[in-house]
Amino acid sequence: MTTTKILPASCYEIRPPFLFRWEDSQHAHVLLYPEGIVKLNATGGEILQRCDGKTSVAELIDQLALSYNASDVDTIRNGVLNFLEVSHGKGWIRVKA
Repeated sequence: MTTTKILPASCYEIRPPFLFRWEDSQHAHVLLYPEGIVKLNATGGEILQRCDGKTSVAELIDQLALSYNASDVDTIRNGVLNFLEVSHGKGWIRVKA
């Protein structure tokens, strides 16, 4: 499996045909696609919510560190980068051109 280098200045967006939204029946953010649904945990939802094509990876990390009142930003950074790598590998997100 090839991994993509997630760069701090890159901005990601949800890749079609995926649709990101809050689903009341699931009590969670989900990714909908023609073959099914991916239910996200709270942190995954927080990360993908910021993949709007405008927010850079560095800004996303800073926002989450502030939101979670994190004293260890490295832990937040590593978790976000790992989640973005997996999400990109699964085809959920793409770099905004």
